[in-house]
Amino acid sequence: MDKVTIQDDQVAPLDAIAPGLEGLRIVFVNVFGIRNADDSWTLIDAGIPGSTSRILHWAEERFASAPNAIVLTHGHFDHVGAADELSKEWGVPIYAHPLEFPYLTGEKEYPAPNVGAGGGLMSLLSPIYPRGPIDVSGRLKALPALGGNLSVAELPSWQLLQTPGHTPGHVSFFRMGDKTLLVGDAFCTTKPESFFEAALAQQTELHGPPAYFTSDWDQARTSVQKLAALGPAVVAPGHGKPLKGETVPGALRKLAADFDRIAVPENRKSTPGRDGGS
Repeated sequence: MDKVTIQDDQVAPLDAIAPGLEGLRIVFVNVFGIRNADDSWTLIDAGIPGSTSRILHWAEERFASAPNAIVLTHGHFDHVGAADELSKEWGVPIYAHPLEFPYLTGEKEYPAPNVGAGGGLMSLLSPIYPRGPIDVSGRLKALPALGGNLSVAELPSWQLLQTPGHTPGHVSFFRMGDKTLLVGDAFCTTKPESFFEAALAQQTELHGPPAYFTSDWDQARTSVQKLAALGPAVVAPGHGKPLKGETVPGALRKLAADFDRIAVPENRKSTPGRDGGS
């Protein structure tokens, strides 16, 4: 696998990514708060297990009230870790795409990881990562199954984008007014397979989705091409630093155009579209 290099001056501060958007880094994953025009706010993703108190403290410092909802880009352990506890603490619903429901209602776990995906400590440790299922069915609500403007009142200015591949029901969010894109794990701005880069150094460069847990590479490629076509000016990823600047759209187009070489692991290139247990 390869990468797309990003200039340091294209990195946006996590606490001021774009108007009404800020984030919190928890070890190797980001969560985001979206502030709406009426001063309500929404939490995007819920971090790793054990991060409840960290998110609560951050929310108390940065926002005047509890959020109106928790919205998940997908159901992997590092994006839902505190969702159940936070939803109970705040008394708010948890939204996810219907295709993620089996992994969020106790029905099934995600496929086993692809340990040989790209090397690095994160890939080697992937067999011990939680794969679910978790059960938040008591507070779970469905995001719209089709694209278009988000039909829930909690995110009035954002468009829901179906971006499957990393997981079946993975979603991203786009604000057309300033071309701000929340990508979840559709792609990353650090190498997610390497613990040193993902959790420590956070070297800024475009990579595909975390390869050890990506289930469908044909869909993942299509999703990145779809996001690149939007020409986003701001990118807020689940893993890595936010990006903002004039070279960001071109860098994302390069990732989309050369996705197989940059993103797809060698042990998956011979059988495009194969589930491969990752």
